[in-house]
Amino acid sequence: MKKDFLLSLAILILSMVGYSQNHNNFSQNSEIASNLMHLSPIQLYEMGELHYNKNDYNSALIYYNQFINTSIKQNDFEIQQKIVDIINKSAAIYYNLSDYRTAYDLLLQALVLCEKIGYESYKLKIYTNIGNIYTRFNKHDMAKSYYSKALNLCTDSTIMVALLTNMGALVEEDSALYYLNKSLQISKRNNNVYFQSILNNMARVYQKEKEYDSAYYYYKLALIESRKNCDSLDESRILSNIGILFWKLQNKDSALFYINLSNNIATDKNILETLMENNLTLYEIEESKGNIKKAFDYYKKYANLKDSVLNTGTMNDINQLQHLYEISKTNKKIEQLTIEQQIKEQTIHYQKIIWFITLTVLLLVCGGLLYIYLQKRELSKAYKILFEKNIEIFDYQKNSSEKYGRSSLKRELQDELMHKILTLMEDSVIICHTDFTLDRLAELVQSNPTYVSQVINDEAKKNFRSFLNSYRIPEAQRYFSEPDAAKFSIESVAFKVGFKSRNAFDNAFKEITGVTPSFYFKSIQEQSS
Repeated sequence: MKKDFLLSLAILILSMVGYSQNHNNFSQNSEIASNLMHLSPIQLYEMGELHYNKNDYNSALIYYNQFINTSIKQNDFEIQQKIVDIINKSAAIYYNLSDYRTAYDLLLQALVLCEKIGYESYKLKIYTNIGNIYTRFNKHDMAKSYYSKALNLCTDSTIMVALLTNMGALVEEDSALYYLNKSLQISKRNNNVYFQSILNNMARVYQKEKEYDSAYYYYKLALIESRKNCDSLDESRILSNIGILFWKLQNKDSALFYINLSNNIATDKNILETLMENNLTLYEIEESKGNIKKAFDYYKKYANLKDSVLNTGTMNDINQLQHLYEISKTNKKIEQLTIEQQIKEQTIHYQKIIWFITLTVLLLVCGGLLYIYLQKRELSKAYKILFEKNIEIFDYQKNSSEKYGRSSLKRELQDELMHKILTLMEDSVIICHTDFTLDRLAELVQSNPTYVSQVINDEAKKNFRSFLNSYRIPEAQRYFSEPDAAKFSIESVAFKVGFKSRNAFDNAFKEITGVTPSFYFKSIQEQSS
């Protein structure tokens, strides 16, 4: 498929050369054509570039055509890039010959090949040339659209200058000068590239504003620059513009002088559009002189040229080519999306099957492991509880026999001591002191630590630490429940109720309430709000 496409391009370029031979007398290049077989593909390309840069377009087309015929390689990206470049430059040649239909056709083919091989960076040159064609037909909206596409891709300063210059030729005067001045700045930083085009467009802007002195100044600068660069195409156009300027100033002699100079170059180089504009100006000049017959002859030449260069049929052909390109592009997108959708659906289908099998196996494995884990955990928990109960019983019996065996209290003394303890524990100031200990409690109830510990164990069924925490934790809960509790941090409350560390406070709080202090505090705050 790629081979067929590239072969068709070769045939097209070959026919293109034939067309140009018929119109531009390529017979003088027969010697070049006879020597082409001795050159390698790269040499053909380089020779074509050499002639193109010298504005010898006839010879350039011959080398380009031979390069395509001898260099078709399906998988050679570099060769395909050069073919894109050749097609684009061939389009530029036909553009300069005012054959806009052929130029547009070639540009679309270059664009298609760019998209096919993924040569995105080159698109900006093609977009620029398409915009130039629409500019010739005064389709300014379409031209701006393509110039904008090119600007979005542009990273090359040289092309940036051309784009800004072209935009300056399309927009209103104030905006035009903005684009042209910006273009001029970049041009000066890049060896004055497209300098004469910028100057020419600036002159046209001043001419529109009727600042004729400034217009003439910039036209003269542009003319000098074009002659310095041996650019006969721009020289002819600038001379034509100067002639039109003098005609607007009613200086007929100067107008005729510059128009005739322009005509000489345009005729020699077959610059049809400039010839068309010049004949229109000559018609107006001769009509103003009363030379009706000469005026009619010039107008007839103008009408013939306009019909061949800017006729409605050419624009219709261009629109048709654009329409076919858009349809082809849309169809390719639809085809690609359809293929991608089918692949995606198949992939999703197979993925679902794989996921279903994998998930089923995982669920079975996880279910089995979970069952085994829960069984082992329950068994371990039961053993642990049984073990802890046995240890508690053992420790209690051991402590009771060792600690209280020789210090038994009478029942009435035990009740009296417990009453004192309970009374004292109601004093939050005392019990929430960080240094409050069993010895301190014994001292305050006028007893000894052994008796106090025995009474707490017998009456409260708790050790001293758990007994103390059962008073401190409610005190902490009281702090958390106060209206302005938001000013407290967990650490500050822990310290207020006698705990020396956050960790000890968290453990005690959870042991008493079943939840962490953070959770409790957050829940209280949510309730109050």
